[in-house]
Amino acid sequence: MATPTKPKRRARIIAGTAKTAVDSAIYLDDRLPFARWLRPQLRKLFPSHWSFLLGELALYSFALLVLTGTFLTLFYKPNPDVAFASATEISLDVRGGLLMRQLHHWSATVFVLAIVAHLCRVFFTGAFRRPRELTWMLGVVLFGLVLFESFLGVSLPGDQLAMAGLRQAQGLLLSIPVVGTYLSAFAFDGEFPGQVLPRVFVTHVLLVPGILMAVVPLHALILTWRQKHTERSGYDHEHERRVTADAEGRVSGGPFFPYFAVKNGATALFTMGVIAALATFVRVNPVWEHGAYSAGGYVPSAQPFWYFGVLDGAQRLVPPWEITVGGYVLQPGLWIPPLILTVFFGILLLHPFLERRFTGDGDHHHLLDRPSQAPVRTALGIAVIAFFTVLWAGTWFSEAAPPMHSAPGFPQPPQAPHALLTVPHDTYAMIVIGLRVAVFVVPVLAFLVTRAVCRRRAG
Repeated sequence: MATPTKPKRRARIIAGTAKTAVDSAIYLDDRLPFARWLRPQLRKLFPSHWSFLLGELALYSFALLVLTGTFLTLFYKPNPDVAFASATEISLDVRGGLLMRQLHHWSATVFVLAIVAHLCRVFFTGAFRRPRELTWMLGVVLFGLVLFESFLGVSLPGDQLAMAGLRQAQGLLLSIPVVGTYLSAFAFDGEFPGQVLPRVFVTHVLLVPGILMAVVPLHALILTWRQKHTERSGYDHEHERRVTADAEGRVSGGPFFPYFAVKNGATALFTMGVIAALATFVRVNPVWEHGAYSAGGYVPSAQPFWYFGVLDGAQRLVPPWEITVGGYVLQPGLWIPPLILTVFFGILLLHPFLERRFTGDGDHHHLLDRPSQAPVRTALGIAVIAFFTVLWAGTWFSEAAPPMHSAPGFPQPPQAPHALLTVPHDTYAMIVIGLRVAVFVVPVLAFLVTRAVCRRRAG
């Protein structure tokens, strides 16, 4: 007969740990019935196509933004007199500071890119239709907040580039009739730069992130989890006819655990790895080269970030119109670019209801459209992209600055730095005229060509 042996110490520890975990789970489940809620959630099906992970790219970029922003907040000083020195100190003196700044920058860039790509995917496939209007509207609000948050973040270093953008924002506020001076005084607390940096800092670190912390989970988790996910249609006519008939009520995909959880984990690692590689090898926004803000200094040759280029390019293309009314000089040319963005976001926010109104389609839709199945919608989307691309192109070119001379006895001022695409005055004037024409012609051509191509493919 075999003599029983005492279990080894490692086996006893493992068995005891497992028993403790089980007892703890039972204890919590008796008081907070997690299992009843968690079991069906873990078996919820999620789609497997890669395009459905664009939202996850934005989510994990946002998580990295919060982590790196928390680190930078510990060292940044928002006082206007020391903001530039603080940003330079973080970059050059704080251990790991430059890496954190660049991680924060690239996280913001990937965040905005992922939101734009996700928005385009939802729009062109019709995933915003009933019953997902609220999810779409929250996504549009999130997009606007992120653009505003990005502008605030770029303004914080207090260098020449940052303060030039704030100066441009103050000019827009001052151009508003009647209330412009009050808005400028509220934002800047007096003459430029006033106390704008402390207010930008509080808004960037507390106000907007607090709203994002509420909107992101509501948009990405709560509404998505409560609704059935959308289904992709077939790719050939025979298969599409069969899929269209049954996919509206069908639920396909893999369970959240372990299938979708593993995919999400891999996506998170991939996103943070790519951002870390960009932050390590690609230098961005070297504030110590731009220099501290000087009222008479040149704006650095850095081009605006791509998500600010639309507004800046539109301001370059709009003629400098002035209208005198009752002794007051009004500048409608400064109002047109912000009005364009306001109208765009308004239409984007209400697009599910506008499309339902014009098409008369009020049914529930869980089956995604292929772009060719909705020629008008696809053509409108491409036309809008073409329109904003032309506006953005206004920032690709800069006019060569004239030589500057000092009065006798004073040091010679430095020459203005050259932008990436600096052209002579006559060439720049021709480019501006060509872009002014293109902003009306290119979107129309894009709409007609896209609609014709979609109808041909659908037929």
